Amino acid sequence: MKIAIATDTNSSMTQKQADEHGIYLLSMPVIIDGETYLEGLNIDNAQLYNAMKEHRDISSSQPSPGQLIEFWENILKDGYDQIVYIPMSSGLSNSCHNAIQFSMDYDGKIQVVDNHRISLTQEASVLSALLLAQQGLTAEEIKNYLEERAYQASIYITVDSMEYLKKGGRVTPAAAAFASVLNLKPILTIQGDKLDTYAKARGMKQAEEKMIEAIKQDRLTRFADVPDHQLRIETAGTFENEEKSEQWRQLVQSAFPSIPVSYVDLPCSIACHVGINAAGTAIMKREAL
Repeated sequence: MKIAIATDTNSSMTQKQADEHGIYLLSMPVIIDGETYLEGLNIDNAQLYNAMKEHRDISSSQPSPGQLIEFWENILKDGYDQIVYIPMSSGLSNSCHNAIQFSMDYDGKIQVVDNHRISLTQEASVLSALLLAQQGLTAEEIKNYLEERAYQASIYITVDSMEYLKKGGRVTPAAAAFASVLNLKPILTIQGDKLDTYAKARGMKQAEEKMIEAIKQDRLTRFADVPDHQLRIETAGTFENEEKSEQWRQLVQSAFPSIPVSYVDLPCSIACHVGINAAGTAIMKREAL
């Protein structure tokens, strides 16, 4: 069986990276002042940040049924027998549930993986799926493998501004105003289905310290039995310049000197909700070696 691995740009994967690995990448929609853009095609992070600084009306969306079906049909036309499609977590968007419904018309040729991940942790699952396909597993076996290991990951993220959490309805206007006056930064976590509040901090420096402590605690508890070479600890953010992103990466790297730490820009569809200068970090077990 010839199996294709496919995902969306919520995985933080760029088209260049996808091409290098032979992975099919679906661009997620971003809506600015009522006009729809597709990430990586006609909008990038810098353009989105400029729109944010202008306080324009910004939101994310899920792919249309037509966009998703055309994406799958083109993959099958390339000569693949099956597709393993790994979208963002069903707990964060209806796009996964809708994809599962549409896949039922393909008699098992398309296996949609709901392994409750997004961004860096979603990307890790995509790369694992690719390796599993190379090892000869079927699409259904890959789906089951990833879903059984869905919760072997944690994400922590903090925002510099409450503006877009307020616009998205995740905090009330009163709570946002209160937090701004006191310079309170919410630390949010994803450990499976949904985005939850983990803690609050006074200023970004304290928020970053608390996120690192959270990763350390996960390392000592949830991942206590996992050797360093089977762990990934990563950083991400919506920083406007490389200096800030590198400072954040180095801060996390210094806390975990035995595990290489890299940095990626959060995708536009996530940046829509967290705003500019958000910082995030993740810890996960490598599902396939």
